[in-house]
Amino acid sequence: MHKTQFSYYLDAVSKYAGIFAAFLVVLLSLLVAYDAGMRYLFSEGSIALQEVEWHLFDMIFLLGLSYALKHDKHVRVDIFFERYSPDVKHLLQILSMLFLLIPFSLIFLNDALDMTVQSYLQHEVSPDPGGLGSRWIIKAVLVFSFVLLIMQALSEILKAYHRLENKKLLFRVMVVIGILAGLVYLAWFNRMAFWFDPVFLMFAMALVLLMLGFQVAFVFAGTALFFALIADEVGLHVLEMLPYRTYGIMGNVTLMAVPLFIFMGLILEKSKMAENLLSSMGKLFGQVRGGLAISVVIVGAILAASTGIVGASVVMMSLIALPLMLKHNYSPALASGSIAASGTLGQLIPPSIVLIVLGDQMHLSVGDLFKAAVVPGLLLIILYILYILIFAYFKKDAAPAIVSDEPYVEVLKEALKAIIPPLLLIGAVLGSIFAGIASPTESAAIGVLGAFVLAAYNRAFSLELVRYASIETVKLTAMIFMILIGATAFSLVFNELGGGDMALHFFSEDMADKWTFILIAMLVIFLLGFFIDFIEIAFVVVPILVPIVASFGIDPIWFAILIAMNLQASFLTPPFGFALFYLKGAAGDKVSTGAIYKGVIPFILLQVLALGIIVLFPDLIYIFGK
Repeated sequence: MHKTQFSYYLDAVSKYAGIFAAFLVVLLSLLVAYDAGMRYLFSEGSIALQEVEWHLFDMIFLLGLSYALKHDKHVRVDIFFERYSPDVKHLLQILSMLFLLIPFSLIFLNDALDMTVQSYLQHEVSPDPGGLGSRWIIKAVLVFSFVLLIMQALSEILKAYHRLENKKLLFRVMVVIGILAGLVYLAWFNRMAFWFDPVFLMFAMALVLLMLGFQVAFVFAGTALFFALIADEVGLHVLEMLPYRTYGIMGNVTLMAVPLFIFMGLILEKSKMAENLLSSMGKLFGQVRGGLAISVVIVGAILAASTGIVGASVVMMSLIALPLMLKHNYSPALASGSIAASGTLGQLIPPSIVLIVLGDQMHLSVGDLFKAAVVPGLLLIILYILYILIFAYFKKDAAPAIVSDEPYVEVLKEALKAIIPPLLLIGAVLGSIFAGIASPTESAAIGVLGAFVLAAYNRAFSLELVRYASIETVKLTAMIFMILIGATAFSLVFNELGGGDMALHFFSEDMADKWTFILIAMLVIFLLGFFIDFIEIAFVVVPILVPIVASFGIDPIWFAILIAMNLQASFLTPPFGFALFYLKGAAGDKVSTGAIYKGVIPFILLQVLALGIIVLFPDLIYIFGK
């Protein structure tokens, strides 16, 4: 059988697994909404149904792992990667599969199989009365998902090798890797001491591999496996706990909100909501100097509270608002700055995926974090609007008013017609969380139903829209949870090497000052935010900081909000801010990179100002209650 034909069959398996997972996304949304309705309206609940829900959630991201790999959705730091030649990209793909993903997956698979067999032999059932039996079945799905992942990795190797024109390049690199591996083995065999502390070497290796362009999740997983092999104080036995840790992730009800909010956001992204809002708000504020930029900020805030997906918001507004602003002679810098800044509000404004992940990693109530983020989010919106008004006042040509013959009453009616439906959806989702009526997961499912209604209201609802949103949800969810699995492996080995104790000792004893710790922690997160996404920071760096926060007696909710605000600022900061890449990619040649950098700097300063206000007045985050 020809190698490309073989890879075609492997791809087909991942494809059908992904399509099935997409169907489960829709089913999960409906089941959670039904369960919430029955419980709150009729006081009837079912433990078995709740367990079915988290089993569906597990299958969505587990079956999606290979599907996301097939579509190259496992995120990488592409600062240098996008400049590589096709041959170098294919080479990196082969190396990533061969030396990072496949070895880690084989080790994980062996331990996960042991866990599943043990569950089967013990006839493990749900510990809750009325729960499901045969707990081994969902654990077997974990085993099956990594079999699929290895199969897809083999397909990626075959496809990359087939496309590689310079086969000698691969041979040379493999020789170099072989020599390095031999030297490492000799050093290990002779029990040579590390020249540097392995904790620092572990971080350094991960950072180098990330910057080279290897997939983030596989870097963390592969680095963990490498140091488990070469560090005598660790050993492979430390990774035996990884399937159990992953099973703990699978049963995490808080994290179930992630695919549901992503699904809701993707439906709204395709429902013409942003287009209608920008058109209506642009007319409403257009007669004021800077009015178009103000409308972009307001729409960005509404999109943030509706979708929580930063990349989608920035790209949507770049495609819709940027041409309109440039057409009306807006400064390219102000136009791109306001779009990038307002598009990243989804990092902070609930229902932010960042806050859900931070809540899980810091063991905090997601509802409390959502409440605490409202005032910082509003503060940023007010600061952005004030800056635009002041800028437009002093530089009249940079943000001119737009004269319209349309009666203002008609404009107002059109704006209200566009803004009221999404505001009602936001009110229903966030209001139910803030009032304690529903959990974030239940609110997200209700939000999905609301998004369906809103799409129908905008005459955009179709099976194609549901198909697109559910499939993209599988890809994004699988990417996030693969990073979580890799980061969990990284943390296990890191802590076994003494990294957690070292960090705690440094900050609590060597430094012994909480404000210095806060300053350094924020600086580290800000700098890391240049190069890696918030998901990696939340899963790798935040767990290291959690015990230190507790040792200093720092309010963890306040600290989590500082992290979220910090990450938002790093999203905008040149030269590596992710929002800048999204904007430039969507805008093309309409604006220069220099104009984008010039435009975002004032907004970054405003974010630093807002961060300073929340640091000086921490009680502001509790205006909406603790």
